[in-house]
Amino acid sequence: MSMFELARSDIARMRELSGDARPVSGLNVAAALCNPRLCPTMLIRLAYWLAHNRLGPLARIVAAVNLALFGIEASVRIEIGAGLFLPHTSGTVIGAACIGRNVTIFQGVTLGAKELDMHFSVASRPIIEDGVVIGAGAKVLGGIRIGAGARIGANAVVLCDVPPGATATGVPAQIVARAVSPR
Repeated sequence: MSMFELARSDIARMRELSGDARPVSGLNVAAALCNPRLCPTMLIRLAYWLAHNRLGPLARIVAAVNLALFGIEASVRIEIGAGLFLPHTSGTVIGAACIGRNVTIFQGVTLGAKELDMHFSVASRPIIEDGVVIGAGAKVLGGIRIGAGARIGANAVVLCDVPPGATATGVPAQIVARAVSPR
């Protein structure tokens, strides 16, 4: 997807969550740059695009601006699917291997390695699949997988895989609910 298509998708998801079904236009994408729930996502996407187009120093500057303005630290190496929603960003660290489509990440969340990883080893970072919701203050650490549609409770510390559709809470996190299989 192009940067514009990703931006449209992010805006459409935010509107859907707020009950607004209007279509997204080019003007809406421009207005998103002023929205504190969308601008950080746009900056993350811009930093990723710059890094993947061999403009690493500029990508790091954009990431630093995102940290200074919105309190969100995100690696320039993370590929993020369409529809990312960050209702609040302060204190959020995004250092996952990858993030799927339609993921919601609340404030104070940390996605990253269990130990110091200055070289950004993908194997030591979590994979967040589609439709995951990560509650405020949660920590998702290590080379684990959070399955599609999973829910991570506020302040949970997740150190092992969470199956699709499951809910994990606590320190350390435990699975408290599993997806119901259709009969």
